[in-house]
Amino acid sequence: MTTAVVPVNHETILAGPVGSLDAYIHAVGSIPVLSKEDEQSLANRFRDDEDLEAARELVMAHLRFVVHIAKGYTGYGLPLGDLIQEGNVGLMKAVKRFDPDYGVRLVSFAVHWIRAEIHEFVLRNWRIVKVATTKAQRKLFFNLRKNKKSLAWLSHEETQAVAKDLGVTPKEVTEMERRLSARDAIFDPAPDTDDERAFTPAAYLPSPDADPAVLVEKTDWHSDATDRMHSALTKLDERSRHILESRWLTEDKQTLHELADQYGVSAERIRQIEANAIKKLRTSMAV
Repeated sequence: MTTAVVPVNHETILAGPVGSLDAYIHAVGSIPVLSKEDEQSLANRFRDDEDLEAARELVMAHLRFVVHIAKGYTGYGLPLGDLIQEGNVGLMKAVKRFDPDYGVRLVSFAVHWIRAEIHEFVLRNWRIVKVATTKAQRKLFFNLRKNKKSLAWLSHEETQAVAKDLGVTPKEVTEMERRLSARDAIFDPAPDTDDERAFTPAAYLPSPDADPAVLVEKTDWHSDATDRMHSALTKLDERSRHILESRWLTEDKQTLHELADQYGVSAERIRQIEANAIKKLRTSMAV
């Protein structure tokens, strides 16, 4: 049974929040979530037949998730509407690249693309991080920004450890920490504010990672998933393992065509090997 998308003005919704932000959030929240079968059907229609209406329905049904992710970045003092618009761009890129044969849901695949677009927007517009130009510096910024709510100034040992983990110099860690501790004109109140009742986002934004139990659970889950994935990889043949690692697990990822040239086969054959390897990987990890 096919889930019908409620009749709405697609162009208006896809343009992002225009006018009332609350009205937009309500509108995207009223669009039904697709079942796995409907999602697969729409994704196949878009991939195989270039059916743009199918792509539009995939995007529409996932706009609510963009809103949810964008709300997690409001602590940077940037308008939520702008964050949502950037996240929508990431969602559209994800739909364009989504392959239903991998057997994963679109929302899981799209999270990376949505966050990537929002990250770029934050880096372009938040004045404190204009210096975060390299990949390592950007990683440093987001890691420090996430943890500074609960950390005092880093000790010498902590600074050295962060620098080593993120591939930057201790001086860069100290400089970024200093900038993160500076007052932001948008996020914090002005120094000469006399109104004691004046509040800014900094006064009431909760930390989404405040529960230690949740942190421990997430850490254990990721550690276990990583161990199971490495174990499953060792069970693949050398060619399948190399293709998966080259496509997904290395810094400089290779394309299907690059691997096809390397192995002397067609790009479609590489895609088939990759899809079969992923299925075997998922089966091994589920045991």
